[in-house]
Amino acid sequence: MLFNSLKFAAFFFALIALYPIIPRKARVLYLLVASLIFYMSWNVKYVLLMIVSILITYVCGLLLESEIVTKQGTKKIIIAIGFMINLLILALFKYYNFFIENINKIFEILTVPVFVERFDVLLPVGISFYTFQALGYIIDVYRKEVKVEKNLIRYALFVSFFPQLVAGPIERSKNLLCQVQVLPDRKVFVYNDMVSGFILMLWGYFMKMVVADRAALLVNNVYTEYMQFGFFGLSIATFCFAVQIYCDFASYSMIATGAAKIFGFKLMENFNTPYFAYSVSDFWRRWHISLSTWFRDYLYIPLGGNRVSAFRNNINTIIVFVVSGLWHGASLHFVVWGSIWAFFMVISNITKPIRKKAVQIIGIKTDCFSYGLWQCLSTFSLTCFAWIFFRAISVKHALGIIKRMFAERDIWSFFDGAIYRLGLERQEINILFFSITVVFLVDLIRYKKNMTVDVFILKQNIIFQWVLTIAMVIYILIFGVYGFGFDPQQFIYFQF
Repeated sequence: MLFNSLKFAAFFFALIALYPIIPRKARVLYLLVASLIFYMSWNVKYVLLMIVSILITYVCGLLLESEIVTKQGTKKIIIAIGFMINLLILALFKYYNFFIENINKIFEILTVPVFVERFDVLLPVGISFYTFQALGYIIDVYRKEVKVEKNLIRYALFVSFFPQLVAGPIERSKNLLCQVQVLPDRKVFVYNDMVSGFILMLWGYFMKMVVADRAALLVNNVYTEYMQFGFFGLSIATFCFAVQIYCDFASYSMIATGAAKIFGFKLMENFNTPYFAYSVSDFWRRWHISLSTWFRDYLYIPLGGNRVSAFRNNINTIIVFVVSGLWHGASLHFVVWGSIWAFFMVISNITKPIRKKAVQIIGIKTDCFSYGLWQCLSTFSLTCFAWIFFRAISVKHALGIIKRMFAERDIWSFFDGAIYRLGLERQEINILFFSITVVFLVDLIRYKKNMTVDVFILKQNIIFQWVLTIAMVIYILIFGVYGFGFDPQQFIYFQF
């Protein structure tokens, strides 16, 4: 049930229509049933995997605060069992074939007459997201950062809440579970929350249907036939992919946040103007915040974080980013993508004192627009380079694209209208880049004013609010990528 489908629209508005007549005490159960129906619309059988994850982590939480279990060693064993079972399920469905393929390649190189069969099943949608969310809960209980949730229905809703279930944000028990616990006592449909929620959803649909899905057409064409293009075409396609993945993933988070807000829930922010980042570390404070903070709190800090020697800190950084790459996909090119970011981070850490000293010696002004612009552009360029490995279907494909970019330096194509020969008609290209400009301006307001799009609009006069909202609806209806014969595009992060 894709967010950008009529099926979801019918489901969501039916859910809203019935919600006010649901008794207070039944609201949690109502949203839980709705969330399970939402997930079963992808694959009925795979809901059992999520239920297993819910039950295991629920029991682990109870045991961790049980009067019977008092020794720290026993509690660590309980956490280890909870992690092992959940990660084994995740590994079986997401990583088994990846490891088997590489083992078979090793056997082939060594001329060992052994072939291990693949396990061909569909990857359960959102398994990485709800697994990490559930595992974060048992760590929070162990650390006594939250009290154990004894009500199974409330806990199940925390793990399976439908807006953020299949592509995040990866919520924390300190935020979402606490809101689930007070759900029966909250008012139904607060006006400001509803308006704010619908604005966020609308902006999410703009980013997805107008920008991301249109950019995808150009990116798919150029990356598939990359040998027909040079530096110009591949650079434009890489830029468009940077826009595509941001608008695609951020739009899901935006729609999820908006839908949750309508029901009175406040989800954590998952993106904060990442392409305005002034360094590689700043980028990861702004991109996929729920995942980067999850790795920080539950992997990086337990490894020692930055409280250890510089060498050990760099090793911790490498581990986190390689694991992050593997989290994104069971393929070598995702591991390379994570490794590239690890390299960027380590080099940034090592050269930081040198760069600071060089700036002082040369006398470069750091408190001016030009220096900030240079930082943003250089960070964005490094990000785009890494995105090549993320978007490519293999490491060989990514290296082929990079090689082609340097082999065919058609710089003049930036000025001869070649942009209209990349897979989109002139009108579509113009719409795309105009819409990208709109996204840039909205992010600029967010960056400068520290206001999300809903807060900015609601601070304006009522006439301006209505004009802007209606204009957005009309723009999506006219220029959105949808209609007869169009298959609603799946969100990129569904595959993770």
